[in-house]
Amino acid sequence: MSRLVMKFGGTSVANIERIRNVARHVKREVDAGHEVAVVVSAMSGKTNELVAWCTEASPMHDAREYDAVVASGEQVTSGLLAIVLQSMGIQARSWQGWQIPIKTSDAHASARIEDIDGSEIISRFKERKEVAVIAGFQGIDPKTNRITTLGRGGSDTSAVAVAAAVKADRCDIYTDVDGVYTTDPRIVPKAKRLDKIAFEDMLELASQGAKVLQVRSVELGMVHNMPIFVRSSFDKPEDIDPHANQPPGTLICGEEEIMENHVVTGIAFSKDEAQISVRQIQDKPGVAASIFGPLADANINVDMIVQNVSEDGKTTDLTFTVPAADYVRAKDTITASKATIGYARLDTATDVAKISVIGSGMRSHAGVAAQAFSALAGRNINIRAITTSEIKFSVLIDAAYTELAVRTLHTLYGLDQA
Repeated sequence: MSRLVMKFGGTSVANIERIRNVARHVKREVDAGHEVAVVVSAMSGKTNELVAWCTEASPMHDAREYDAVVASGEQVTSGLLAIVLQSMGIQARSWQGWQIPIKTSDAHASARIEDIDGSEIISRFKERKEVAVIAGFQGIDPKTNRITTLGRGGSDTSAVAVAAAVKADRCDIYTDVDGVYTTDPRIVPKAKRLDKIAFEDMLELASQGAKVLQVRSVELGMVHNMPIFVRSSFDKPEDIDPHANQPPGTLICGEEEIMENHVVTGIAFSKDEAQISVRQIQDKPGVAASIFGPLADANINVDMIVQNVSEDGKTTDLTFTVPAADYVRAKDTITASKATIGYARLDTATDVAKISVIGSGMRSHAGVAAQAFSALAGRNINIRAITTSEIKFSVLIDAAYTELAVRTLHTLYGLDQA
């Protein structure tokens, strides 16, 4: 007998019929003898609706009341699923974040989980064989007893954290895709589903633009060594063998569980990028701090950073990227600090895309990035900036060439036949 956490996203619980389908997935695992906790998102579109209501009520709303409103979407779903499970003869009870409790920081709308007490849920597994249906995305600030929310995609994080707290054998993330692919199959029809992927590779894919899982959920899985299984909620529940070693999907696990690492695991891309170039700044100690200090104070994340070599030893150029959503704030922040920085000109671009090539196998293979640069040059794709790490490199290119670049690199590294 295993202990499982099953997480279902918004599209999986979009209406009552889909909630019934989710309940059949849960019943399959319960009938197989597993102890089950379920984490649910709000019905598809509901969180956006609740956010819009907050903004309509007041554009400058209190973040604590915002959390009270937007957390209600998951509360509705958890109650409805518990009702459906009970109607199928399954012992089930809904739980809100504060009832468990899921203790978080006080950063409303983007809180971080600090502690979860899973003892009551575990005792109900044993004494009542009860399924816990938990509202994802939410917790409580123990200092104020106010509801908090974890930020977009927070239900994935809730699920992995709950799995760690109840000492589950695995956390299953049910979504509208049947696993993690070598790249977006809508861009590259030849993209292959991966049977297994290491936490590190998945973390890079998620942080570089792959939308399958929230980054923090992968981080939690890696810290707690909690296997995460990404699978489709639209597979017929009755067609899946709950005792199978691995039904269709992708297992995210420790690198030691993967027999052979490919040099490149996958390719991620993001069009939500903006490029800012600060021209002719003094080439002296402290100038980078004068640029990135104000951006950090404004909570703007900077990604790629490239500084040109100074020819005369006096002035240089510094280029960096920020999320497109922060572009205007970043530009205004740099402009406001012009007197301190002392630059001659500010050049910006929003029609850019970041392509990232990821794979643990890069550690032991030389020349992986050089192959990409040559292949992109062969397609007349200009590279604006490059960053590298031990298992990843990223290039910034014109957004118009995104699909061509992804397809070119996917073929280059043999992922069409993966």
